[in-house]
Amino acid sequence: MLTRTLDQVQVDTINALLAAAAHWSLSWLAYGLATAWHEARLKPIEEWGKGKGRPYAKPGKYGQSQHGRGLVQLTWDRNYEWADRALGLKGALLKDFDRALEPAIAVAILVKGMEAGAFACDRTGARHSLPRHLPGWRGDLGQFAEARRIINGTDKAAAIAALAVRFQHALEKGGWA
Repeated sequence: MLTRTLDQVQVDTINALLAAAAHWSLSWLAYGLATAWHEARLKPIEEWGKGKGRPYAKPGKYGQSQHGRGLVQLTWDRNYEWADRALGLKGALLKDFDRALEPAIAVAILVKGMEAGAFACDRTGARHSLPRHLPGWRGDLGQFAEARRIINGTDKAAAIAALAVRFQHALEKGGWA
């Protein structure tokens, strides 16, 4: 997991996530941190390779590549539209998808999107959310693995679940309540 020193952007992102998710349960926060670590190393970034070879790498209706950005690697025009509406950005995100790289926006997308189940599965259209997969205060390995469906199907679910268990343990030790 974390085997090196965090830089200031990572520390600021963690602090912003802790503040934005202050109402979250232990399991939700652990899973949010595990996702942000897996997808972006706790630092809003553009998707590695910018979606090269994938359909969302091409410009969409807003003339921009729809590749992943932020902490959850937001993709596709429809998800940028959701985020713009949900965050009250009045078209600012649609004019510039790179706004999803701003730490405050990236954190808000993660928190609101994971709570609401905003990121529909491309294959089934199903919406998965934190309340659906992590209904209790604490989560277990199986629940964390299923929670991967919130962001990206079951890709790397076991690895992210293991990270979530470690984050959950650390948050408990740190007194998250």
